[in-house]
Amino acid sequence: MSRPAVVVIESPFAGDVDRNIAYGLRCVRWSLDHGEAPSAGHLLYTRVYDDADPAQREAGIRAHLAHIPRAESVIVYVDYGISPGMDRGIALAMACGVPIIRRSIGRNP
Repeated sequence: MSRPAVVVIESPFAGDVDRNIAYGLRCVRWSLDHGEAPSAGHLLYTRVYDDADPAQREAGIRAHLAHIPRAESVIVYVDYGISPGMDRGIALAMACGVPIIRRSIGRNP
């Protein structure tokens, strides 16, 4: 049995949070269903940190970004655009030479 590809998911969180959480969970599901082992820190760390508190938000973002240099690729889900937070992940992936894959799964039903 082959090992699943370890990937970091970049999808929007801030803004329309309910829509973006639903979309982010769909992204995780798509990734899992296609044999990847995804990390989606923006969906996890916002459960334990207050995203409205700048210090806690930054701590969560830093924790999320720490996974990128170790990932096989960064998957950028583009159906709702690229947020400033996603830009940080993309920039780090580029700096680390981690492949970036843009993916569309369609907007939420």
